[in-house]
Amino acid sequence: MLSKHKSALFIIAVAGLLGGCSGEGELKDLQTFVEDVNAKPKGTIEPLPEFKPYESFQYSAAGLRAPFSKPVDVKLIKYKDEKAKHDVKPDFNRPKEYLEGFSIDALNMVGTISLKENDLWALVDDAEGGVHKVQPGNYLGRNHGRITAVDSGQIDVIEIVPDGHGGWLERPRSLKLQDEI
Repeated sequence: MLSKHKSALFIIAVAGLLGGCSGEGELKDLQTFVEDVNAKPKGTIEPLPEFKPYESFQYSAAGLRAPFSKPVDVKLIKYKDEKAKHDVKPDFNRPKEYLEGFSIDALNMVGTISLKENDLWALVDDAEGGVHKVQPGNYLGRNHGRITAVDSGQIDVIEIVPDGHGGWLERPRSLKLQDEI
């Protein structure tokens, strides 16, 4: 008899639970919201804009003067006269020195040193933090720059650069002593 009571109680409990879930008044607001959303006009999605394909750029100014270097005043009379006067060209068979691996703009004169009387050497700081001693006759910079003079305030250099007509020109440059900050 006890098992019949348990079965009857279980059936009543399940019926009560199912009866509680079937309330129509609770879902009325959800149904109203869904009907309102469905009643609104449907929107359209704009198509994606068309993108133009990327056009690559070929840099062709590698042989020109660097844009941040100071322009050099070179008086060109006539190309033929200039070529006849100067037969300047770099010595490509000469072994390269260490400081020729750096741009002359990246090098800084940081001081001088005298090993003997009338023997003045300049101290040059490269772009990598090393300090090197140089004297007239040494080379530095990427444009075949030969040191012509060293004094306590600057290093005078003659570079050999292309003239744009298949020849070469000598261009004077100088590295001035950097002041301490």
